[in-house]
Amino acid sequence: MNPQALFVFFSKLKEGLVLAPTEVRRLFHGRGRTYEGLEQITCDWIGQHLVVQLFRPVTDEFLAELTKGLESLASEPDYVSIRSISIQHRYEQGAPTQFLLGEQPDKVEVVESGLKYWMNISSNQNSGLFLDMRLGRDWVRANAKGKNVLNLFAYTCGFSVAAIAGGATQVVNVDMASSSLNRGRDNHHLNNQEVSRVKFLAHDIFKSWGKIKRMGPYDLIISDPPSFQKGSFALTKDYQKILRRLPDLLTENGQVLACVNSPSVTSDFVIEGMAEHAPTLNYLQRLDNPPEFADVDSEASLKVQLFSR
Repeated sequence: MNPQALFVFFSKLKEGLVLAPTEVRRLFHGRGRTYEGLEQITCDWIGQHLVVQLFRPVTDEFLAELTKGLESLASEPDYVSIRSISIQHRYEQGAPTQFLLGEQPDKVEVVESGLKYWMNISSNQNSGLFLDMRLGRDWVRANAKGKNVLNLFAYTCGFSVAAIAGGATQVVNVDMASSSLNRGRDNHHLNNQEVSRVKFLAHDIFKSWGKIKRMGPYDLIISDPPSFQKGSFALTKDYQKILRRLPDLLTENGQVLACVNSPSVTSDFVIEGMAEHAPTLNYLQRLDNPPEFADVDSEASLKVQLFSR
């Protein structure tokens, strides 16, 4: 990467801190390859903690300029709210973290679109909230009123929190990891929401269709699977098994928000899969990704697609 390009990096950081000073946000997304010379660096603003991630080794000059610029940023009066600054070296085993300022707790409370979530900012994998899904959660909140919602691969229930905030009558969250669902329950409590309207099923989806169907039919189904989960899910092999079940779970006018976050498949993967395995569902639109996650190849980024009966 090019140290002479870092002025763009710091310009975007300052711009983002002004636009969303109290909300969780990706401030710089070099991995979208829209910033030449900065393709392997990102920066997130997480609960007043500045988290920089490097995905490839950099030169001593680059690291020195990056460190100098971050320390200078923290000293400016406009950015006194910064509690800590860290650089995670994601290309090294264990992703060691270098602290330039302060310390980071294991768990912090963040705000997105006015809703609260817990995040693990020291984790290099399971932070608790995928920031590129912000507009997806906003869409669910805006369209959930009076609906029975099924949230497949629920993780920490971000969609569920958004749906209840939007007036959903019930949300059924399904995920194999009980620890993730426990965090989801904590997220609902953090927003003082009625957990009596929320179900948490720590089940293997493929072995639980009967139980899932009994809690339906659903007005809205959200399917946001991992690209790969060892021993339980492989996107290109298993997503079709999800799609063919959808018609039996939906109400007459039900909708499906089908998500894919693998650069190895395009948006046609779900559109064509739905046409083959759930032909009664029609493709409506692909939701926008947040502008901070711009990518030179839109098909390599997150794909959130809406279908309707």
